[in-house]
Amino acid sequence: MTAVERPLVLATAVALALGLSACTASGSGAPEPTSPTVQLGAPGEPNRTLSPDEAAAVEGPEHTDDDVAFMQMMVVHHDQAITMTGWVDDRTQDRDIRLLAERMRLSQEAEIEFIAGWLQDRGAPLRGDHADHAGGAMPGMLAEDQLERLEASSGEEFERLFLEYMIQHHAGALEMVADLWSAGGGQEVEIGRFARDVEGDQGIEITRMQAMLAEHSS
Repeated sequence: MTAVERPLVLATAVALALGLSACTASGSGAPEPTSPTVQLGAPGEPNRTLSPDEAAAVEGPEHTDDDVAFMQMMVVHHDQAITMTGWVDDRTQDRDIRLLAERMRLSQEAEIEFIAGWLQDRGAPLRGDHADHAGGAMPGMLAEDQLERLEASSGEEFERLFLEYMIQHHAGALEMVADLWSAGGGQEVEIGRFARDVEGDQGIEITRMQAMLAEHSS
């Protein structure tokens, strides 16, 4: 089985976690306290605290098919990055790369868990048709030969390839976010926040990896 064709190893764990959390309820049965909803006033006008009935009547933008496709593709995209980070400890002793890879692994596992919950809440499957074409359909995804080369390398060669390939991978994620905005997606509050977080976090990591790659090349 190739690296690209590996199943999403986190999907089962995420599904179980979601199932367990769904079965856990507050012992008191009392409703959770909620914060007041404040409606921002127009320029020059004061804000207004809405009553519970008014707050319930306020509906935000709905999610779209583009939003669902983006989230499903991001699961596959993140899964490949997690595969890459899983090779780091056995192939390099570089402390900075090991720390970077561990932060990436933890953050992207957490994001997959968030995406799984987001999709479940909207009645959408974790994987869509595009998941079967991961190598060529998503920006930044490593091809089979790149994955094989990375997995077979070690030491300085691995460090250079890891940084180069992860920069490529992150740049692809930024392109996916840009495509989402261009399609008019990301207007729903939760997915909009998630997409902006991906944009910000991975942009920062690209800058960091470019500096690390320059150090390795000097």
